[in-house]
Amino acid sequence: MSDPYETTEQHLERLLRRALNSFDLPDSTMERLSTALAHSSSLHSSHHSATLHRETYRHTYLLSDGSALTLWELVRGGPRGAGHPDTRQHELYDDEADAHIAAARLTGGLWEAPDFGDAGAQADLEILSALMAAPPPPLPRMYAPDNSADHARRVLRRAENGDVPGEATADLLRAAFAHHITQVFGRQCQVDGRNAGFTLYEHAFLLLDGSETSLWEVEHTATPDGRHMCEVYGDEEAARGAMESRTRIC
Repeated sequence: MSDPYETTEQHLERLLRRALNSFDLPDSTMERLSTALAHSSSLHSSHHSATLHRETYRHTYLLSDGSALTLWELVRGGPRGAGHPDTRQHELYDDEADAHIAAARLTGGLWEAPDFGDAGAQADLEILSALMAAPPPPLPRMYAPDNSADHARRVLRRAENGDVPGEATADLLRAAFAHHITQVFGRQCQVDGRNAGFTLYEHAFLLLDGSETSLWEVEHTATPDGRHMCEVYGDEEAARGAMESRTRIC
């Protein structure tokens, strides 16, 4: 990944230029990165199969104030070799948890959906039942104080649904100082004759007054062109209802 003749400034510029989501990085992160003096890159994890090649890289920067900042780069692509063009895409995260979620989304099914063949109506009914089933008792939350207000802002900003939680929720989450992310649901089904994946995440936030609130994020590929889409809701019932409505055409 690293070029020994490349300066830290050049390395960072190349990293940001090729990332599809570099605009999602917080302004505070970009300001700190502007003071980077040195860097180190290493492979953190990888997954390779017939349909997916995925690597996660860790890029650590030494800043002028003596602190360190890490960016997590997710590189994904389809089959490689003769007859397969290079389709690698790059994403950047300054939050390790976000990088893990993005990697799990790929290897957990959104890229590797099984072939349902002639599973029939019974399989569809089972999928719909699972979508609306009561979730298992949750594990105790382990809140992590890590720019949680900014994490909430980014979750809301990437939502594409028209009924995303409004300004009142955004104002409330400005008081978030810790958060916990849980994958609640993950499943694939056929939508309009092709495979689509659904994943539901709860982003739970601990506020300054000791209260808790959550955002419910639905990630799916049940779009006309099969692209990945993110929707965010203020409660679990609305999120599961949105998933159910998208699977009614299965």
